[in-house]
Amino acid sequence: MQQPFDPSGAPAGCPAHGNVPLYGSDFGSDPESTYARLRTLGPSAPVDIAPDVEVELVTSYDASLYILQNPTLFVRDSRRWNALNDGQVPADSPALPMMGYRPNALFSDGAAHARLRQAVTDSLATVDQSRIVRLTQQSADYLISQFSSEALGQAELMAAYAQPLPLLVFGELFGCPPELGDRVIAGITGIFQGIPGADETLGGALAELIALKRRQPGEDLTTQLMVHSSRLTDEEVLHQLVTLLSGGTAPLTASIGTSAALYLSDDWPSGLPVEDAVVKTLWNYAPIANYAAHYPTQDVELGDRTLQTGDPVLISFAAANNDPKLTAHREQLSSKAHLAFGAGPHACPAKDPAFMIAATAVESLLNRLPDVEMRIPFKDLAWVPAPWSRQLVTVPIRYTPRAVPSAAKARPARPAASHIGQAPAAVPQPTAFSRPAAHAAPRPKGGMFSRFRAWVNGE
Repeated sequence: MQQPFDPSGAPAGCPAHGNVPLYGSDFGSDPESTYARLRTLGPSAPVDIAPDVEVELVTSYDASLYILQNPTLFVRDSRRWNALNDGQVPADSPALPMMGYRPNALFSDGAAHARLRQAVTDSLATVDQSRIVRLTQQSADYLISQFSSEALGQAELMAAYAQPLPLLVFGELFGCPPELGDRVIAGITGIFQGIPGADETLGGALAELIALKRRQPGEDLTTQLMVHSSRLTDEEVLHQLVTLLSGGTAPLTASIGTSAALYLSDDWPSGLPVEDAVVKTLWNYAPIANYAAHYPTQDVELGDRTLQTGDPVLISFAAANNDPKLTAHREQLSSKAHLAFGAGPHACPAKDPAFMIAATAVESLLNRLPDVEMRIPFKDLAWVPAPWSRQLVTVPIRYTPRAVPSAAKARPARPAASHIGQAPAAVPQPTAFSRPAAHAAPRPKGGMFSRFRAWVNGE
């Protein structure tokens, strides 16, 4: 029996000349216009998420909630994907790394999903909020120290700050020693950049980390996953770590960059806290824009369209959050009612830590560089032309050059807001880092994580 759903009877149909593409410069420069066009076709419409890859994209807030909260009719296991099984998806399609099956909680359903997710949520719950704030401040201080004394007093915030900061925090949370942390960061960064062999680099580093924690357990997420009552195998632990790393760092990069740019923009009301900028980012510029592929277990009526069994249905978190039927009374909704972190059984298990890291990162930037300002108006900033994420390409800033003390001396100029953990979720651009000032002491050998650890230890 088909399950009807009528979000208000909006007309549906198909584009006159093929599906709307959700990639390329036209979409990337103005995705809102694309979403507005799709809304005229009903709560969902067929789009090309990549060349020769068709999906059904849900743009309605109510329809998105219906799908996200209905795991019986809509499952996440992409091994049901009809076109992929029929050989119709190009082997080199950029959609495959985002939608292809992996043995983790994200692509599991039912009891298998419950088991893996419980291990992840319970492990995350062991991380004290004050430790997350401290690690974020520490990582922020280190990164700011690398560019803040530049004579020009200018930096590019995405490459020098927003992109590397989550990687440093996750390296610490995973309990990585310096050399393994370098390889983990090199591996995940290489995957996002499409560097050959990056998968092997990341997998090998995480396998060594797991073996190390078997010999020497610690107070870290890796150990917590390994000792959880769900009795995950080492391979399952590895896949959950990859999910946390890839699903956490890229959205955080987008959140930090956009929230900082919003707060520093000329239009930002004076006196509003940093947390409000993060909330606005999650509502208006959802870091994960279009994702969460679901597969109907039977034909389902959605408005005037039929969602076919086994055909992928993607949620447009970006479009749903800005649904005109929702925005008219959005002020009356909870600040957490956005869908940036998803909803239902697959909602992001780390939404509170993610919010905390983003807000603390922006707060730390303002504390260390109190006169920091944008070099380009917010409205003129360019966005990454990718369907999966909503991320700024660059955030150019200027400030008065100043030295940031070493980790042993650094202290926050003001404490993080007490309510920071009570508020309410890609493909990032290549990571690059500003050169140190000419008079700076030589950097320790090793990768970014090794240098960070040496700085923390005052070496």
